[in-house]
Amino acid sequence: MILMLFHHVFTCYIGKKLYFRRLKITIMGTMTTKSFSHKVAVLAVACLCVVMASAKSDGDATVARNLDVFNRLYKELNTFYVDTLDATKSIKTAIDAMLEEVDPYTEYIPASEQEDFMVVSSGEYGGIGSYIMERDGHVYFSEPYENSPAVRAGIKSGDRIVSIDGESVAGLSSDKVSARLKGDPSTRIVIEVARPYCGPDSLKTFTLTREKIKLDPVPYYGVTHGDMGYIKLTTFNEHSAAQVREAVESLTKTPGLKGLVIDLRGNGGGLLESAVQIVGMFVPKGTQVLQTRGRTKNEEKTYKTTEAPIAADVPLVALIDGGTASAAEITAGAFQDLDRGVVIGSRSFGKGLVQTTRPLPYDGMLKVTIAKYYIPSGRLIQEIDYSRRAIDGTAQRIPDSLTNVYRTAHGREVRDGGGITPDIKIEYPELNRLVYNIVRDHWAFDFATKYTAEHPSIPPVDQFEITDEIFNAFKQSIDPKRFQYDKVCETGLEKLRKTAEMEGYMNDTTREAFDRLETLLKHDLDHDLDQNRKSISDLLAQEIIKNYYYQRGQVLYDLKEDEALDKAHEVFTTPGLWKKTLNLGK
Repeated sequence: MILMLFHHVFTCYIGKKLYFRRLKITIMGTMTTKSFSHKVAVLAVACLCVVMASAKSDGDATVARNLDVFNRLYKELNTFYVDTLDATKSIKTAIDAMLEEVDPYTEYIPASEQEDFMVVSSGEYGGIGSYIMERDGHVYFSEPYENSPAVRAGIKSGDRIVSIDGESVAGLSSDKVSARLKGDPSTRIVIEVARPYCGPDSLKTFTLTREKIKLDPVPYYGVTHGDMGYIKLTTFNEHSAAQVREAVESLTKTPGLKGLVIDLRGNGGGLLESAVQIVGMFVPKGTQVLQTRGRTKNEEKTYKTTEAPIAADVPLVALIDGGTASAAEITAGAFQDLDRGVVIGSRSFGKGLVQTTRPLPYDGMLKVTIAKYYIPSGRLIQEIDYSRRAIDGTAQRIPDSLTNVYRTAHGREVRDGGGITPDIKIEYPELNRLVYNIVRDHWAFDFATKYTAEHPSIPPVDQFEITDEIFNAFKQSIDPKRFQYDKVCETGLEKLRKTAEMEGYMNDTTREAFDRLETLLKHDLDHDLDQNRKSISDLLAQEIIKNYYYQRGQVLYDLKEDEALDKAHEVFTTPGLWKKTLNLGK
């Protein structure tokens, strides 16, 4: 999943799939006179880190003393520094920087951000039902939800938000626009947008009524390959268990069903309790799914299933990848450790930490790591040891040589310390840098927006494909002068050329060789696009399909060519293979 330094698209290449996520990355400025807040942050972090260290060695008295130092330091700066301080920004930056020294899951959440935080666990909010994104100083609708007020009103992906309730949103961040779009169900909202590719009639106004929007954790379930049930689970929120139960009960009524597949690829997790409930649908009541252990006895807890299973004997497969994390890893790991399901894919993310929230003054909240979780075999799957850091401060991965062997219920070897290693591995190709750039700079998104404006409908998902005509139209939509390459080869060659000159190796012969090599390594955009047509076509198809068939359509498109899903069907239909893989005997 590709990292970008904006409110942007976060992409993960999983087999042939490109999954999209939206992240906000905060970049600290360099320490110059133009970034005074960062100076304050550094000073604050220094003081606060001393507090943390002191708390362990000298007790509460030293903690209080160092807090006094920090308090006095900031007061002196606020009183005597030549420019005015933004107290809220400076202290927030300091807090965030200090927490980065702990682990990435421990966060300070001010009151202004708690609504978005709660949406993740509850899976619902009051609003109009659409993802938005920020780019080029504007905020756009990027993906309206199926059957949402936004879709029913006629809002489309690519619409730029101009005003909300008569007030311009020019210059506002996506966070602030999102806050304006949300509101109590049944309240009215008027949104003006600029629609691309519509000429002089591009400005459109929509009047909507907000509703309670539920984020669907199961965008699709159905029968594939004729005799195999498939459930796509994207997150673990308060609705996940109920929706998975509905899918399982429906699919298990299919005559001749060979087995069920739960697709956890790209699933970043969520509520731990939801994972326990889902595992409980497939194992006997009272089965231990995990234990949590922290610094105190209060954090030690054993989680067992509490209800009778609804599919205790149905053969099961879980699909995972590097984007499978947290509660999704608990689910897949429990299936593996209990020898209940075959795990197929690539190694999971490796998050074995549990968080809870603690109240702070002025309606703030601290999300803090309080424990580690251990799945049924007793292993911890946490990959990064945040207590072990290199000289530069980066946390260290637990080396394979220090991992330990554990046993599943039927004696198979599994290891700790590095996520869930699948029983059957699928080698997914790495994402090409060209495709990364196409996503990062919205070339595919913009083309899909234009294509949708020009085509009222497309064939059903199972019949839609990127034809030569569509692909060539996409190539023509790219302006070579604006296309930003990550020119790794050219940059590397230039550095090598300068090194050769500095060390005295440059002469007519080597200069001629460098010139020839530079010509050979020169990017040809048309050639590069053709060379990566398969990956680009998959990306284009997903972007176009979501504009007509939403997230459900994207999932269906992915199922057309899916090596992991084909392998799951092989496991179910090859006599004895499912049981053999799980060491269940005949």
